[in-house]
Amino acid sequence: MKSINKLASLTFGLILLIFSGCSVSYSFTGTNINYELVKTFSVENFFNDSGAGPANMEQRFTEELKEFYQRNTQLELIRNNGDLQFSGAIKRYALTPQAAVSSGNPNLPDRAGQMRLTIAVEVEYLNLTNEEENLKRSFSFFQDYDPRSTTLLDVENRLVEEIFDNIIQDIFTATVANW
Repeated sequence: MKSINKLASLTFGLILLIFSGCSVSYSFTGTNINYELVKTFSVENFFNDSGAGPANMEQRFTEELKEFYQRNTQLELIRNNGDLQFSGAIKRYALTPQAAVSSGNPNLPDRAGQMRLTIAVEVEYLNLTNEEENLKRSFSFFQDYDPRSTTLLDVENRLVEEIFDNIIQDIFTATVANW
């Protein structure tokens, strides 16, 4: 009986030692960042290369990206040369009709029943501790609205915020969540 207890204690001790030696931290947000190696991140100002959109859109995206990583990781935001580095540009800001609605008058053209706002952001991500995770990729999302009941000016801020939320979540998943 003593040898069984000794064996169980030794096995438990080995398991505890193995798991305590792991330095990858998992959190409720789904990250698998090795906080012993990766301590900081930096975000360069994104540019608006789309030629459209609200005047402060690139600044808004940059700040929302920083805030998301600060809220969902233990990384420290620094001005330049972080262990993880983000840069890029808003490449597309486009409004496109999605569904035609009859005007009811044969002399008048049909009009859009739904409009779609699409934003695409190209992101370059550098992980200085693991270059295999580096990526340069475009992330895109859209939201629809009904132009018959509202104008773009009335809903633009909300649409841009919802689109940015989805794009930033996708960037987070592609960079530090490794799903």
